[in-house]
Amino acid sequence: MGLFKRKKTEDPTKAQAGNPEEIDMSTGTAADVEEMMRKYDRESNTRIWEGTPQQIIRFGVAAFSLYCIIMTLVYKGMREVTLTAFLAMIVVIGYLHYPAKKGDNRVNHLPWYDIVIMLAGAGSLLYYTFNAEAIVKQAVAITDNPVMVILAVVAILSLMELCRRCVGIPILCVVGAILIYTFANVRFGKVIYDLFYAKTGIMNTPIDVCAKYIVVFVIFGAFLERTGIASFFIDFANRAVGRFSGGPAKVAVIASALEGMASGSSVANTVGSGSITIPMMKRTGYRPEFAAAVEAAASTGGQIMPPIMGAAAFLMAEYVSVPYATIAVTAILPAVLYFAGIYIAVHLEAKKMGLKGIPKDQLPRWRDLLKKCYLLIPLIVLVWLVSSGSRSMATSAALATLTAVIVGLLNWIFLRDEALTFNKFIDALAAGGRSIITVASACAMAGIVAGCVTSTGLASKLISAIVSISGGQAIIALLLTMICCIILGMGVPTTANYCIMAATCAPILTSPAIGIPTMAAHFFVFYFGIVADITPPVALAAYAGSAIAKSDPMKTGIVATRLAIGAFIVPYIFALSPQMLFIDVHSVFEIVQICLSAILGIFGVAAALSGYIFRRIPPILRIVLAIGGLGMMIPGLVTDLIGLALMVGVCVVEYLMAKKEKQIPPPSAGAAP
Repeated sequence: MGLFKRKKTEDPTKAQAGNPEEIDMSTGTAADVEEMMRKYDRESNTRIWEGTPQQIIRFGVAAFSLYCIIMTLVYKGMREVTLTAFLAMIVVIGYLHYPAKKGDNRVNHLPWYDIVIMLAGAGSLLYYTFNAEAIVKQAVAITDNPVMVILAVVAILSLMELCRRCVGIPILCVVGAILIYTFANVRFGKVIYDLFYAKTGIMNTPIDVCAKYIVVFVIFGAFLERTGIASFFIDFANRAVGRFSGGPAKVAVIASALEGMASGSSVANTVGSGSITIPMMKRTGYRPEFAAAVEAAASTGGQIMPPIMGAAAFLMAEYVSVPYATIAVTAILPAVLYFAGIYIAVHLEAKKMGLKGIPKDQLPRWRDLLKKCYLLIPLIVLVWLVSSGSRSMATSAALATLTAVIVGLLNWIFLRDEALTFNKFIDALAAGGRSIITVASACAMAGIVAGCVTSTGLASKLISAIVSISGGQAIIALLLTMICCIILGMGVPTTANYCIMAATCAPILTSPAIGIPTMAAHFFVFYFGIVADITPPVALAAYAGSAIAKSDPMKTGIVATRLAIGAFIVPYIFALSPQMLFIDVHSVFEIVQICLSAILGIFGVAAALSGYIFRRIPPILRIVLAIGGLGMMIPGLVTDLIGLALMVGVCVVEYLMAKKEKQIPPPSAGAAP
């Protein structure tokens, strides 16, 4: 493709040494990224509004965000009232933003049929809002009224169509298949009641958590982004690791981990920090595919990085019935292992290619960074409030958002360019409102799946089938679950993926026949829902990175999958050995042992995949190194000692062989071959 070109007169080994002159230095523009996302990502295919209509919609969505914050903090009435009103507004702003098909670039155009669907769907939901008390009293008898059945069907279909537009067809295939099964086994009126009028369908846990918690945290992230914290994270990472071998790639890992704490979105994180780090990596000498893959893999880890993980983490807290702070603490070690694996891989790649770091005089100064440390105050406030348990999650996010606004105003004094103006304030509210459309529609579909599973008793049938296929072997059940998560995740957002798997596969893993602890089972399906963002053939984060790097999207996804190998190994480890999640751990010594051995183990696995430590590792020793690394990652003194012995043995052999090779003088130019 011409991305890695050699000159005929040059030594071909220079290309392998990572000479920047050998690599196409051009990078994609914002338009390139937008074109790539419009091609692969449904969420990026939005209507084009300009002029007065644009401003009306912008302020309308901002008002929706304010409404969500106020209702979350103030309203204590019927759940049916808040959720139906929330969904009605989602339908309105959803159809205002998403056209019926890709490539509809008409400006200020809203077809008549979209207006009809939008008004019919929102009207049906609002009818429920204003008559909720009477409807709830009638219970299942409400479906004896044909008008009420029609209203329910119209509302459900309008939400399904919105989900098709902003999420895609794969999730509707899952929903459609389960609906067909449900209607074939349960009375029609009962199904309609369960899916729309009861709390077991659309108004199930996913949409409830979305309206109560997720929306407020998304708005917080939008305000935090506008304080300029992303550039602070990149500058900090540059100062901390930029001078080391292959520095820009390490900067990408650190910056993406930090930015992921705030954004919780793989694609947004990739585009945000990748626009800076990917060109830096290419100039250093990394291949375009590798540069894009590093950013995509690191950015995907943002959804598992405390304190603000992906939206699915808030749902997990509800499903597992534990405080969100517990979820965040439990996620720390797996997240550290994930990013450690990527960091080690890019370090070894830099050593293998002989890449240098960023000159010290080009790095930000510590004194300049210290002046910007106040940007961290909103995150500190959020962590303190959530961990203390003194406030609800929604209140904590709202107060942290207020803190972000204050910090944005302080930028008038310290950072003129990042000052929070009225325009940025409205933009933050509008951005938060737009971001929730996809999550809410996916949560509604996940609620339908959960409702159907409950109505039909499908969960128990699935448990029996998987237990029969796996023969009661946990590793086989985990493998089947992983395959389901990845396939579903290729076309479904993480939130919906997790909800569906939590309703179907998590009960299988936690059944007495398999015996996986509840927390470990939910983290297992959560992790494999996330890695779909970098797993070909539909790897949205990798595609976003490839658009910036001008690399091959599929090759980028393959490299990103290899770099994120920790996300494929660690879930199996903590599912079979829950001590990695600090479950059933009884002493500080045991915690320290688990952490140290796991980090050393991820080094062994990453080095085995890279094929380089002090020199290129022979295949047989790579296998031994991988086995040693896996042994150390499995909690337990015996496995740790065996794994450590194998890893130390390989490292010693490789060090001695590399030292011996350096002592052998190179052949003279005139010597005979």
